[in-house]
Amino acid sequence: MVEITDDDDDDDVRLQMQQRLLELELEHRDLDAAIHHLADDPLHDQLVLKRMKRRKLLLKDQIHWLERQLDPDIRA
Repeated sequence: MVEITDDDDDDDVRLQMQQRLLELELEHRDLDAAIHHLADDPLHDQLVLKRMKRRKLLLKDQIHWLERQLDPDIRA
């Protein structure tokens, strides 16, 4: 019989957070490339570009929040 401990739960949560962080970073990179591609088009839609940039900032905030959760700045 395998005993489930709080450490196992903590490890699972940490792995899920790390996986989510990787997904967000990938989406952020893809969005950055799409923004650059769209901005190069002289006939681009300003509203779409603005929404993409806003989404990119939201992703950046989520990435930083997860990074802080995974590696908190513990003061002695």
